[in-house]
Amino acid sequence: FQAEKKGLVDISNDVKTLAAKARDGKLKPQEFQGGTFTISNLGMFGVKNFAAIINPPQACILAVGTTEKRLVPDENADAGYRTASLMSVTLSCDHRVVDGAVGAQWLAHFKKILEKPEMMLL
Repeated sequence: FQAEKKGLVDISNDVKTLAAKARDGKLKPQEFQGGTFTISNLGMFGVKNFAAIINPPQACILAVGTTEKRLVPDENADAGYRTASLMSVTLSCDHRVVDGAVGAQWLAHFKKILEKPEMMLL
């Protein structure tokens, strides 16, 4: 897959192609083996959060839940709060490969990017 060598558009297109092959039962072993990181999304089924199991020999898996509207404090709003879409993500790491503290740092950085997606362009 070599995601580190691709831009967002290419990654998005490749993921869509691979997902279609998986749904059609046409995904070849070489197309899903050799990865180091998995993203598991159950949000489209209304699942708020879950603990995903790492696919050996991968190092990590990110579990993505659904979004839900919640009230959050906002000092700039007249009422002092606003409605925001919040999403739960859980990172599981194989601690033989990734130290839990490093995983937590990565997750904190990921949170910042999700909250300000324009950071992906920097």
